Amino acid sequence: MKDNYQTRYQKVAAKFNHHPVALRALRVSNRMVVWTMYVAYLLILLSVGINDFHQLWKFIVIPGVAFVALSLVRQWINAPRPYEKWAIVPLISREKKGDSMPSRHVFSAALIAMCGLQLNLLLGIFLLLLTLISAITRVIGGVHFPKDVLVGMLAGVACGLLLFL
Repeated sequence: MKDNYQTRYQKVAAKFNHHPVALRALRVSNRMVVWTMYVAYLLILLSVGINDFHQLWKFIVIPGVAFVALSLVRQWINAPRPYEKWAIVPLISREKKGDSMPSRHVFSAALIAMCGLQLNLLLGIFLLLLTLISAITRVIGGVHFPKDVLVGMLAGVACGLLLFL
């Protein structure tokens, strides 16, 4: 059982390593989703600030407090990353040690998607799809285990539901 993750990951990584275009697409999509989410969040804050200023606080405070809380939980858990636990070379360059669980990238993306969902159904669905892409790329990239991104996504959605209260 112990070698299953390493063996499976190496098979997936080999497919990407043998297809440079696919490897580049994985890395670019990882970066693009991160930057798209940053821009989306700023545009959401701008839109709320212009159109419904008295609601702006919850689009700042809820994500801010949730982000800090998740960061503290992550440090407390301090789970190793796949490349620390197994003899694998991640497809996405990363040297950070620990703090793998839950994924803060996926958590943040899910929470931003929930902010978008609060404003517009189609925007929210689009951002949730980007969150799913982020989760998949972080696992295939070898920087998170599937449970890390799943917990990150669920925590982000749960915290985002507070926006609807």
